[in-house]
Amino acid sequence: MAYAWCHDACLADDLAQEALIKGLKSANQLKDESVLEAWLFSILNNCWRDHFRRLHPQADIEEIMELPADGPSPEQHHLESELIRRVRRAVAVLPLGQRQVVTLVDLEEMSYGAAAQALGIPVGTVMSRLSRARVALRDLLHEAPASVHVLTPKSRSGQ
Repeated sequence: MAYAWCHDACLADDLAQEALIKGLKSANQLKDESVLEAWLFSILNNCWRDHFRRLHPQADIEEIMELPADGPSPEQHHLESELIRRVRRAVAVLPLGQRQVVTLVDLEEMSYGAAAQALGIPVGTVMSRLSRARVALRDLLHEAPASVHVLTPKSRSGQ
């Protein structure tokens, strides 16, 4: 979440660490564990605001926080689009069972149990298919430079 807010990996790590330290120090103040996530995000938001206050002590924090974040450059946008295209092509050549579990678990962030239930298969089958799919995707994406089409399973026979 911190990275989504600041778009700076180092700052996001610092903010998250600061928020967790503050949360641990004041854990006794949390009365209802069901709101733990919201409580931690509130602490993170306060750390984010404190960061702005340190950078701009005389400025109105509310105004600064409303400034639009810098978007990705055209080059970054192109690289991201290219990577997405390559991953989609690689996923498309996976066998159906592997394609189903990798999209449900890795892309839709479904639990193994929920994916197993959705597909009507045992959790162990989800896990083994997912493992094989990830290995295949890693191999396909490492083998294929951006300008070359991803190999199909037929052209990879013997592996």
